[in-house]
Amino acid sequence: QVQLVESGGGLVQAGGSLRLSCANSERTFSSYAMGWFRQAPGKERECVAAISWSGGSTYYADSVKGRFTISRDNAKKTVYLQMNSLKPEDTAVYYCAADIRRWGLGSPLEHEYDYWGQGTQVTVSS
Repeated sequence: QVQLVESGGGLVQAGGSLRLSCANSERTFSSYAMGWFRQAPGKERECVAAISWSGGSTYYADSVKGRFTISRDNAKKTVYLQMNSLKPEDTAVYYCAADIRRWGLGSPLEHEYDYWGQGTQVTVSS
């Protein structure tokens, strides 16, 4: 069982920044592709960013390109989502997810992820 622990959510004004972290203790973390998803009230969950096992390949949803940055530190077994220039429409519960098939490239498809964190609330006020 892969356990993912998210942190860093909170309340921020529009234009502000937050950094989300997702940590796990798996020995094989460095071989997993990771993703960040979000779900706003009344909406489907969507992928905002994903990163390959090496960090060399990334995906961003159009709505966050140029504002969000996904990164990973395999030594710390942690993946990050730096969120800048936040907008009220970024308000959602954010989840990290792990694709435990080794050497993945980071997919935006929800069904390709095997384990999910508990979610962290991000609220952006106008």
